[in-house]
Amino acid sequence: MTHRTYLSLAIPLIISTITTPLLGAVDTAVVGQLPDPAYIGGVAVGTMIFNTMYWLFGFLRVSTSGFAAQAHGAQDAKQCFLYLVRPFLIALVIGVIFIIFQWPIKYIALTLINPDEKVMTFTDEYFSIRIWGAPFTLANYVVLGWLMGMSRVKISLFLQVFMNLLNVVLDLLFVNILHQDVKGVAAATLIAEVTAFLVGMYIVLKSSNLRLSDISNSELWNVGEFKKMVAVNRDLFIRTICLLTVFNLFTARGASFGTEILAANAVLIQIHYMMAYFFDGFANASSILVGKAVGANDETLYKRTLSLSSQWVIISPLFMMLIYILFKDSIIPVFTKNQEVIELASSYSIWITIFPLAASFGLILYGVFTGAAETGPIRNSMLISLAVYIAFLLIFIPVFHNHGLWLAFIIFSLGRSLFLAMYVPRLNRTLFRK
Repeated sequence: MTHRTYLSLAIPLIISTITTPLLGAVDTAVVGQLPDPAYIGGVAVGTMIFNTMYWLFGFLRVSTSGFAAQAHGAQDAKQCFLYLVRPFLIALVIGVIFIIFQWPIKYIALTLINPDEKVMTFTDEYFSIRIWGAPFTLANYVVLGWLMGMSRVKISLFLQVFMNLLNVVLDLLFVNILHQDVKGVAAATLIAEVTAFLVGMYIVLKSSNLRLSDISNSELWNVGEFKKMVAVNRDLFIRTICLLTVFNLFTARGASFGTEILAANAVLIQIHYMMAYFFDGFANASSILVGKAVGANDETLYKRTLSLSSQWVIISPLFMMLIYILFKDSIIPVFTKNQEVIELASSYSIWITIFPLAASFGLILYGVFTGAAETGPIRNSMLISLAVYIAFLLIFIPVFHNHGLWLAFIIFSLGRSLFLAMYVPRLNRTLFRK
């Protein structure tokens, strides 16, 4: 396998995955053009709440992709279909539970974050509309994960680009023309999520020759398969809790410095998401290829994938840092017209410049481990990194304030890379000797 082969898979996945944070980024950018920074603060807090809810179950996409890739590598069509149906049912149940318990979820979140009264009002408006998309959003995770695992990358790219373009158009319609402000932003995202689900389901049903009637109850509820899925999802769930703890602490501490710094941090975090999801495209490519290698018991493909992943871990962050350095003065104003927020974001942008170099190893190698369904190292490396992050928050914030908050975040990102990389030699020794 050559670099061209690897990139032919990675580049569409980069484009596909980088559209994921655009739902939050576009929402932030549109309300950032309004004069009051409380708008951007409200959407930032609302987006953080939904990220918390959805990221907790982000394993629905990641594990679906890994298991589907292994079944695809083994050329087992029925298992491929089952690796879609099982997490899909789970996604729908969880989404409905979110809707039922929306009021306590909102109350607890706002109590913990405790933004000022105006930001809280806008957050409440945003949350109360977007929550109705929960089942569709989680089901979309499963659909996208399955399509990626089946190497139907162009279709998953189309689905995500379609959703985000629809979101952009509706955002501009509801906010700039109909003047619905935060409510319009939330409605635009909800409509985009539901529409993407309907289109995605149509694509999946057209892509598979199997239907539920072809699957027996004993196959669907296979105890051994559920145990395997639960073990992988448990580790990824813990990893996600650690990650969400990091971002929630970051947002809460940023809010304590005032609305303007909260808004500036929100802009930079959206840029960080774009960078992180850029790496996630490489991670997805590595996950698909490693999953195929494991399913087909092809050690040569695995080693070549690891080699190419390691090389792009070094190349991609340097490219990203150069792009940000050259264009940061044009990127930040895309998210807000408020001059004070722009100046604050610019004063902290050094940390976003450093982020790609600190995070690339952890983010890309994450795909190698998920493709192999070896998620224990991911869990362990995240737990250690979280402990380091909390320790440095306590040390740096009293001295350096918001700069201290960003420094602790960069150290956390570096820790994710170093602690996960330490497990690679053991993965190499054991993966094909089971």
